[in-house]
Amino acid sequence: MVKEDPLAFRFDCGAIWLNLLATQGRTFSASPVERLATPGRLAEWLERCELTPARPPDDDDLHRARALRETLRLLALATVDRRPPPAAAVADLVAFLAEHDDPIRLTADGHLRREPPQRTADALARIARQAVDQMTGADRFALRSCPEQDCRGVFVDPPGRRRWCPSPACASRGRVRALRARRSAADGGGGGAPSALDRPEHGEDR
Repeated sequence: MVKEDPLAFRFDCGAIWLNLLATQGRTFSASPVERLATPGRLAEWLERCELTPARPPDDDDLHRARALRETLRLLALATVDRRPPPAAAVADLVAFLAEHDDPIRLTADGHLRREPPQRTADALARIARQAVDQMTGADRFALRSCPEQDCRGVFVDPPGRRRWCPSPACASRGRVRALRARRSAADGGGGGAPSALDRPEHGEDR
């Protein structure tokens, strides 16, 4: 089995703003994994999102990106859980967007393009507006969160069939825990031979 690199960026959550949330792994654990550790890493992430700004990110931009990420995380989890969003997070997002206007300028060079952002803050504003559009429209019903309590990663799942986020580690831990729970229930805690239901392939990951 190939071991997952804990510092690798994730681009499988279904939207750029959700991929931003995934730049921190195991957020609710005792030891979160910070994937945006330096301005250089932020620059790399923005480049892979095709949002490279004209001016490279600095330490202030890194702080701004992390702050926006955590604001969006609070709002995303509230949206998934169908509960009122934290008022402070709403106010922070409104203030951020009010301070960073990024007019749309389009070009056509083989295919339709938007001009690159001038500053990292402009790139982040584009991501924030994408998040707002998704959380305030019908697309919000396709948002799911990972049931692993140290993760709670948010991702897009229109069919509603995924049990865990796209991280293989979460699915693996969840399957093992479910298998142990079924085995304990079947054995009455006695540790007998596993039944056919204990096989991981028995409908655990949809």
